[in-house]
Amino acid sequence: MKFIQIKNCYKVYKNGVTAIADLTLDIDKGEFVFIIGASGSGKSTLVKMLYREEKPTKGTVEIGGINVGKLRNRTVYKLRRKLGIVFQDFKLLPKLTVYENVAFALECIGLKGSEIRPKVMNALEMVGLKEKVRSFPNELSGGEQQRVCIARAIVNDPKLLICDEPTGNLDPKTSKEIMNVLEDINKNLGTTIVMATHDKEIVNRMKKRVIVLDGGVLTGDHLKGSFKINENV
Repeated sequence: MKFIQIKNCYKVYKNGVTAIADLTLDIDKGEFVFIIGASGSGKSTLVKMLYREEKPTKGTVEIGGINVGKLRNRTVYKLRRKLGIVFQDFKLLPKLTVYENVAFALECIGLKGSEIRPKVMNALEMVGLKEKVRSFPNELSGGEQQRVCIARAIVNDPKLLICDEPTGNLDPKTSKEIMNVLEDINKNLGTTIVMATHDKEIVNRMKKRVIVLDGGVLTGDHLKGSFKINENV
């Protein structure tokens, strides 16, 4: 069984806009996959369906054998505990330190302090911020803030890391550093990564599998290293 299975999936919003149309897609455990497309192509909608911010209008979205679209609202939190999510805007709690921001994710699921500390420190070491534990978000650069977000996303050892334009607010040099962190996570932890992006340079440099959407329709599924994005995408 594939780790992620999307079958004949549609997403039609209440205003009549079809964001996803008859999408069928499989992703293996441990893959690193880019989802690309112009603005309005449906990539953010697809990502949101993976973490159940949106439900498919028709068809199925399954992660690890769980039909995500069929989950009741009160049980969605159980799915999200098994996922890591990184957004374009950092969504850090400004009055908490780096350590506290990352630890908060574990406190929410009831872990004790003695269990939390080693997990937090391991996650911060993974993203290169072990020396910033006492810093507050406003004392960090944009790249450092995004690293904290990644640490928070991986602190509970998720099987799937979902990234929605994680480099959208960062300069090219910092973006490259963030992508190196994500690649390390994929390689060293075996975490499946699905990343929506519009950054052509990242896609071309990383040489990963590339899913192309256009008007909600799958127009390309390119194997690792076989695709180079052009200026028209």
